[in-house]
Amino acid sequence: MSISAKELAQKLHISQSTVSMVLNNKPGISEKTRALVLDAANEYGYDFSKHIDASPTKGQIQFVAYKKHGMIVEDTPFWLTEGVESGCKKAGYELLVTYFHEDDNIDEQIQLLASKNCSGILLLGTELDAQYFQPFSKLHIPIVILDTYFEGISCDCVLINNVGGAYAATSYLFDHGFSTIGYLHSSYSIGNFEERADGYYKALRHHGVSFDHPYTHLLKPSLDGAYHDMKLLLENGLKPVPAYFADNDLIAAGTVRALKEYGYRIPEDISIIGFDGSSIGNVLDPPLTSMEVPRSRLGELAVERLIQKITLQDETITKTEVAPKLIERKSVSL
Repeated sequence: MSISAKELAQKLHISQSTVSMVLNNKPGISEKTRALVLDAANEYGYDFSKHIDASPTKGQIQFVAYKKHGMIVEDTPFWLTEGVESGCKKAGYELLVTYFHEDDNIDEQIQLLASKNCSGILLLGTELDAQYFQPFSKLHIPIVILDTYFEGISCDCVLINNVGGAYAATSYLFDHGFSTIGYLHSSYSIGNFEERADGYYKALRHHGVSFDHPYTHLLKPSLDGAYHDMKLLLENGLKPVPAYFADNDLIAAGTVRALKEYGYRIPEDISIIGFDGSSIGNVLDPPLTSMEVPRSRLGELAVERLIQKITLQDETITKTEVAPKLIERKSVSL
């Protein structure tokens, strides 16, 4: 009698969902974990026949997740589970996942990628810079960059309208009567955050407010990192302003935690608006007002554009921006 997926998960002391993703050849699992599960499945006589898919695919799409420092791009980017995978399945393409790391040899990685003979590449460029993209441009494979844009580089891009979203978030605070609005800015520079900075300062200029002020605080773009950075600022005598725009929800959440430890009430004393509309905003006390990014649609659009380039051999270069949507919760004083 063959072993079940549940029993296999118990033997390996990992979740049943992880085992299921490996056995069903789903993306988003590290190569180390995938090898561990498959080796154990073979050892214990798992029946793989139930996972054979008779439906042919039109080809393979390679999803490349580039990680520079890993502060923004997690081991399993949300693009995989929201939009990209469903888009590939709908179009009849198999999705493969590869991770590129800054410390690895880029030429060797590109050569390996070229050898996989995929139909197209979706490149997650959240932590990518223009210089690192250059080797990809030498591949004779259709490419769409997801979540960033580079001036002067001829490549299709699908990304968030960061400038418009940050402008809308900051203007929302002005509309609620705040005249002094600070900025919780990421200490790690990526294209998304720099564009959000442009949107924040654009809103200040539009409302006749000088942006030469000491209310911009550099914080790590993670929950714990932002918490410790803000706590250090408060320990050194920082007097917070009545309202802040944060580069992302994790920065906002870490800041809220630090401020509350110092006796500040949210939103009675300090109002905060975030960016991303991530699930952490729902569990904060109070729930976080934020600019929600339509993650699933962003991934779907990237797949759709890549399929167009593959099937129609469309050489037109496009830049597609998706607007975030304001989600009003309880972190801004009304």
